[in-house]
Amino acid sequence: MGKVAIVTGAGSGIGRAVSLALLDAGWSVVLAGRRREALEETAALSTGESLVVPADVADEAAVDALFAQTKARFGRLDLLFNNAGTGAPPVPLEDHALDAWKRVVDVNLTGAFLCTRAAFRLMKDQDPRGGRIINNGSISAHVPRPRSVAYTATKHAITGLTRSTSLDGRAYDIACGQIDIGNAATDMTRVIARGVPQADGTLKPEPVMDLKAVSDAVLYMAGLPPEANVQFMTVMATQMPFIGRG
Repeated sequence: MGKVAIVTGAGSGIGRAVSLALLDAGWSVVLAGRRREALEETAALSTGESLVVPADVADEAAVDALFAQTKARFGRLDLLFNNAGTGAPPVPLEDHALDAWKRVVDVNLTGAFLCTRAAFRLMKDQDPRGGRIINNGSISAHVPRPRSVAYTATKHAITGLTRSTSLDGRAYDIACGQIDIGNAATDMTRVIARGVPQADGTLKPEPVMDLKAVSDAVLYMAGLPPEANVQFMTVMATQMPFIGRG
């Protein structure tokens, strides 16, 4: 059997692109996300071996079931791509609703932790032992956009999760790295090309890049031998306002 991956948020955007790239490269891929229909659409786009498992990563029981189904079907796990994420309405910080804050934290941070914990439990006991975890950080793991306190806070926290996972994973041959993505062209980022708020209060369009640049980068990280790891990688549209932003 070839290598096995779990991709969260696999029903659209970056998750779909990475899932398809892994499938095309011969991986078996467990497609996880909240919407079964979207996951099945992803699966239908490839002839590779996939398993559709609807799951909300913020739900502990759903995450445990996701990894249990992966083990039952494939017997092991070689890669977890922690990609599922959400944002909150871009309102002034003082008007940010607590329930919106909690939902972003639940999905972006707690969800990544729950999946990482489940991956550790599976990877440390399998034979051969170990595996790889790649976290989707974001440019917001470095600098914020205006009115993005919840999203930015969770993405900064993902960097801490990556570092702790990388350190604690050494004992079990589990590598962990992070990819920070800036302005990849997806349905969710169409607004970027039309115009988004800048730090100086203006509204300006920003350059975007093709999703293939992201999937190629993740595929490279995933394909490294066990003794090598990309700790942090930034992949972004060349002319986007990253250096100097914020």
